[in-house]
Amino acid sequence: MRTLIILTILAVLVMAATCYESHESMESHEYLNPFLNRRRANDFIQADTRLEAISRERIRERNKTPQERQREICEDYYPCELYAFRHGYAAAYRHYFERRRTK
Repeated sequence: MRTLIILTILAVLVMAATCYESHESMESHEYLNPFLNRRRANDFIQADTRLEAISRERIRERNKTPQERQREICEDYYPCELYAFRHGYAAAYRHYFERRRTK
């Protein structure tokens, strides 16, 4: 009986030692809120890289392909957009806008 009590006490001590949650694990902000804020999600990227990427994107916006320009024109005109859903943007642009240019 004495050995059973000693083994039970040892088991409780081992369990308490291994299952104890230390203060270090509570310090982490991930414990309370595991998700990152959108603004802080990319803090590790350097500012110069971000500015360079933004400027490259702006250059790409200025140099659009003719098909992309036609698609944007067609998207702004609702009947053309509806026609595009059935027949495609190239056909819709030809249907609504190319006839007007030739006259």
